[in-house]
Amino acid sequence: MAEILAVEVVDLSKTYGPTRAVDGLSFGVPVGTVTALLGPNGAGKTTTVEICEGFRRGDGGLVRVLGTDPADQKLRPRVGVMLQSGGMYPGARADEMLRLVAAHHAHPLDPAALLARVGLTGSAARTPFRRLSGGQKQLLSLAMAVVGRPELVFLDEPTAGLDVRARHETWDLVEELRAAGVTVLLTTHAMDEAERLADQVVIVNRGKVVAAGTPAELTRGGAEGELRFRAPVGLDLDQLLAALPTGSQAAERAGGHYVVRGTVDPAFLAAVTAWCAGNGVLPNDLRVEQRSLEDVFVDLTGSELAR
Repeated sequence: MAEILAVEVVDLSKTYGPTRAVDGLSFGVPVGTVTALLGPNGAGKTTTVEICEGFRRGDGGLVRVLGTDPADQKLRPRVGVMLQSGGMYPGARADEMLRLVAAHHAHPLDPAALLARVGLTGSAARTPFRRLSGGQKQLLSLAMAVVGRPELVFLDEPTAGLDVRARHETWDLVEELRAAGVTVLLTTHAMDEAERLADQVVIVNRGKVVAAGTPAELTRGGAEGELRFRAPVGLDLDQLLAALPTGSQAAERAGGHYVVRGTVDPAFLAAVTAWCAGNGVLPNDLRVEQRSLEDVFVDLTGSELAR
């Protein structure tokens, strides 16, 4: 049975003057899942999300949000959008802003309880927006995106500027949204955030999708793992490699630190340890390392995500 998509993007294109910001981009966001959209600056992800949110129009291709045109005003009560800037009254207090947004929905969450949930209580709730810290503004924007009980939420860098505690509480909130059946499409520069939250990761570069899949699929697919251990200096690595599958690599670092590369599966691990046992070598601090999502991102885009 085909997946039901909350967001469907097919061959989307968008041009600004001579620049083709989005170039035949396609992906889908299944209902009830969290999808992380990653890409270096200028990759086209912001333009793509703004088209999905209904704030821009594509030049070509098809975009459907909850089965309809994203510009359809009937979608507004069903979709929550977290904005990085704009849409705020600088002089309005945090609690006033959230109550104002809640008033536009038929069955909103309780604004006071939601403010407490995101950590904006006491004086913070009564502080004008312009005087909130950057992190507090992020938390208020997040609350405004979810207060209307949306079916679909767009989150733009939801934890940017937050301290460690607030980041983890925000992650918990996103996981609660998913558990409640809410679909989430988020952009982030935090690889640990994408690995923790996303059911699916879509990596965009130069206006095109260059990879898509679960974090596990992306870090496993085509990846050569590393097996690391410490042992006496000067092991015969040619002899070790003769016991391993063709294409494996081995190197000795300073101080008897060894790195063995290949498709690290149970058979590979057994072959290395069997060779060590047969040669009287005790591999200390033996550990398996696989490529991280950030490694995959850098390999595919040639860029490192901004910190």
